[in-house]
Amino acid sequence: MQVEGSPDQAQLDALCNGVMVKQQLTKPARAQRLAAEHQQTLTQRNPPIRTRLSIPTAWLELSLREGRNRQVRRMTAAVGLPTLRLIRHSIDLMDGGLPLSIRGLASGQWRELAADEHQRLVALLNQQPRRRSV
Repeated sequence: MQVEGSPDQAQLDALCNGVMVKQQLTKPARAQRLAAEHQQTLTQRNPPIRTRLSIPTAWLELSLREGRNRQVRRMTAAVGLPTLRLIRHSIDLMDGGLPLSIRGLASGQWRELAADEHQRLVALLNQQPRRRSV
């Protein structure tokens, strides 16, 4: 993700330890600056969302263990680094298999799920408690 500002170690540590989002502490995450060689592989958005002439931006990699609504944006904002651009490249189903990934796909491309990926998602849905209407 691209954030506004230049993160310091304290901000990265806060993301790693969990931050308060909507009166709840998020689970610990992995947060690090994205290496320069990885930044060059990201496609530029045309037109850019915003042009920042005097405000530095940085690219971070954030791995979460939970998925709340707008969690990434709220976490980075809580530590003073508003998210400008978010690119999700994989989802770990935490079932022991490899994460579902979009690596190798160009912007705007998509692919069908492989049969085993589909089965893993169905199994995940079947073990989730169903919400009941009142």
